[in-house]
Amino acid sequence: MNSIQVKRVVITGGPGSGKSTVINALERRGFYCQPEAGRSVIQHQQQIGGHALPWLDPAAFAEQMLGWDMRSWHGADEKQRYCFYDRGVPDILGYLTLMQLPIPRHLTEAVKRFPYHPDIFLAPPWEVIYARDTERKQSWEEAVQTAEIMAETYSKLGYRIITLPAGSVEWRTDFILQALEKR
Repeated sequence: MNSIQVKRVVITGGPGSGKSTVINALERRGFYCQPEAGRSVIQHQQQIGGHALPWLDPAAFAEQMLGWDMRSWHGADEKQRYCFYDRGVPDILGYLTLMQLPIPRHLTEAVKRFPYHPDIFLAPPWEVIYARDTERKQSWEEAVQTAEIMAETYSKLGYRIITLPAGSVEWRTDFILQALEKR
């Protein structure tokens, strides 16, 4: 890829932990960023009356997210050193584990073919900012469990987990950029 190597950086964790807010702040700073597949899939499925929703058909929902995440991975801007993702392909593996659904072989293959930066950032559960909405229907307990499973999933795949401390959006954004520059 031209003169610089694009580094695809994932920010993961449970729902309502501030991931999307940090992604939006990174985008405002001029970085290439991709939104969370799950929220986008839910919005699109609701618009068309589709069934690929986590509360109707979790397996179909996972397949939709996989397609979204693979497209997002390919969209990385080659001119930038860092590209940020609100979740990545391994999150789907974690989601299916959380839902106690089988892991399809093609998802395991996708996890291998779509690698990310070796350091991923985990936004831990943060009850003060957690809120349900029309797409986020998980309870606080489910949000905590999701964060734990994402940490386990990425660790098992060999990624180094960097916990994103609580703080202002700008502080968290600076934390991520400084951590990446130290590596």
